[in-house]
Amino acid sequence: MTITSVAPVISATGISAPAFSDVLAYVIAKYQGIYGTDIYLGNDSQDYQFLSAGIATPINDLNAAIIAAYNAYSPATGQGANLSSTVKINGLTRNVPTNSTVDQIIGGVVGTVITNGVTQDANGNKWSLPESVTIPPSGTITVTATCQTAGAIQAGIGTVNQIATPTLGWQTVTNASAANAGAPVETDSQLKARQAVSTALPSRTVLEGTVGAVWAVTGVTRVTPYENDTSTTDANGIPGNKIYLVVEGGDSTAIANAIAAKKTPGTGTFGTTTIPVVDAYGITHNINFYRPTYDAITCAITLKALAGYTSSIGAAIQAAVAAYINAVAIGGAPGGTVEWDSALSAAKSVAGSNTFRITSFTLSGPGGAGTPDVPLAFNHAGQMLSASSGVTITVN
Repeated sequence: MTITSVAPVISATGISAPAFSDVLAYVIAKYQGIYGTDIYLGNDSQDYQFLSAGIATPINDLNAAIIAAYNAYSPATGQGANLSSTVKINGLTRNVPTNSTVDQIIGGVVGTVITNGVTQDANGNKWSLPESVTIPPSGTITVTATCQTAGAIQAGIGTVNQIATPTLGWQTVTNASAANAGAPVETDSQLKARQAVSTALPSRTVLEGTVGAVWAVTGVTRVTPYENDTSTTDANGIPGNKIYLVVEGGDSTAIANAIAAKKTPGTGTFGTTTIPVVDAYGITHNINFYRPTYDAITCAITLKALAGYTSSIGAAIQAAVAAYINAVAIGGAPGGTVEWDSALSAAKSVAGSNTFRITSFTLSGPGGAGTPDVPLAFNHAGQMLSASSGVTITVN
């Protein structure tokens, strides 16, 4: 390829720069134009090494830096700190490592104010309530508590049931849903996916705008929306003229406020988590949504080991299958299942896939072995807490 310049070019299709081989050929041609075409420029010559390492390489490195700087201005191509900066145009920030959270049902004497309350689960983990909680006329209130211990702290339904900071008038505490485990720092791919969804905020479709607003809530990791725009109960048992969202992660009050701000006036919400939201006119509306219920998924694999197979490849298979299961959309949307074929593909995608042959592959859920997929209810999510125990591998 003959080029006339080594500089990057910005065109209608974006930015591009010559390949290193073209840059080197350009520099050599210019050098020969000065010193003659008979000058020796073999790979072992000092002149060639100077042209390659001393001139062509720095030009190529500079071009790469210019392209990276250009791409940093787009959420689609930005990376790292640059991506964290560019998504601010959508009102987003990268999710930092989080502690586990759990929705707590606080009960007691009406009007009781709980300041800096702390609850405790059966394993001794302590969970901090919001700074101030006031028990309303109904006698109970649902708030989101944060685990004081960082990491993926688990808590099953009804296990966060101890009052660690006794307060006069505060009588009961429990959790009707399992805790949402803490998460590591949000990856670039996850942030890009969330940014793409968040652009639905100004959409013409109200449901899309509502979902976009919920995704923008800090800590939200998965959202599956549903809408029953008929006047009859739908297949999920939800009454007519309702929207219902299943939301993983994020503060319950922030989620309820996001839904209230975007939903159509007169449209009802449905779910097992209820948060009162006061509108601009002082009117209180109960906003309802679901937290996901987690179904334990296991996998049994039988494989034939070929030359080169090692236990580390087996561990990689376990990790890949677990990663797929934990990433399936709530409710298994759009198919409503944890898919056998997708899980099998994940197992075969690991490095060293030519060192084994899978002879048997079974997914199982709470209802037993799949057929071969494992179905998920609309507000359920598949979960595999441990790759090593959740995926068993038998080697023949």
